[in-house]
Amino acid sequence: MEYRRLGRTDLSVSALCLGTMTWGNQNDRDQGFAQMDLAVAHGINFFDTAEMYAVPSSAETAHTTEAIIGEWFARTGKRQDIILATKATGPGEHMRHIRNGPRLNRAHITEAVEGSLRRLQTDVIDLYQMHWPDRSTNYFGRLGFRPPRSEEDMTPIAETLEVLNDLVKAGKIRHYGISNETAWGAMTYLAEADRLGMPRPASIQNPYSLLNRSFEVGLAEVSWREQLSLLAYSPLAFGMLTGKYRNGQWPAQARLTLFKYFSRYSQPQAMEATEKYFQLAEQRGLSLTQLALQFVTTRPFVTSNIIGATSLEQLQENLDSVQVTMDDELEQALEAIHAIHTYPAP
Repeated sequence: MEYRRLGRTDLSVSALCLGTMTWGNQNDRDQGFAQMDLAVAHGINFFDTAEMYAVPSSAETAHTTEAIIGEWFARTGKRQDIILATKATGPGEHMRHIRNGPRLNRAHITEAVEGSLRRLQTDVIDLYQMHWPDRSTNYFGRLGFRPPRSEEDMTPIAETLEVLNDLVKAGKIRHYGISNETAWGAMTYLAEADRLGMPRPASIQNPYSLLNRSFEVGLAEVSWREQLSLLAYSPLAFGMLTGKYRNGQWPAQARLTLFKYFSRYSQPQAMEATEKYFQLAEQRGLSLTQLALQFVTTRPFVTSNIIGATSLEQLQENLDSVQVTMDDELEQALEAIHAIHTYPAP
């Protein structure tokens, strides 16, 4: 396993990060334990979770993933071996089951941190991330920005930064990051942190895959030049890039079969692009899953690639992706498909 520096911090994280959002819904506690055991055995030292997990988040499933991780720490005594990342939920009517409507202000972030620390059975969170912006902007599959029609009810980024800085000083978090952010949001966090004399955000967790390379426009340069580590999520586009949904297949218990409203990666144009990538992988004697993952892992602006699975067999295949060699011919073939299917699933 390769290890890379997280932002400007002194932390070295594994190039693959274990994603956890299915634990407590599609996976039970023991299956989550088994995934953590397997990941650690393969050199992964970086876990990512969120207070709203498991996904889909509901009053019944929220917070369960953090609790499972906390139980694993208590059982194994391996908390000190893991760089632990979690997230504070952003605003939205669909999240009313969390603090009656979460925000990224002082009161909400303070309450969120205390809850995460308790469930994770730890004294400190290594990387605390803002799950999505507390303002009207384009994220979660929306490419274009539409200005708000009226005055916004938004939490100023400076207020978010000030409480995060206080949590660092209190020893409750070591570093903080942003997620589902735009180029404007990322640069504003950086500029405000400098203005306030605070540590900068260490990372940005945004979607990035063969089906969604929008990060490359604007944000990739910000990430690389400002040492704002990209933690790439959905590298398999909710499983679409495994090829298991090809030819109209909807496997039982698969995420897009169970939750068809997650339609971001299952539109016709995404399926068409996936077929082209599948054929390329087949020509090269590769698993599409492993090709798609290694493409993400090897980009120069990616620090860690967040892999998730619902079975140990899937997780093993994901872990083995690091063995794929990305040669010039393969890179050119991927770019040729991307030129035709540029943003099939933003």
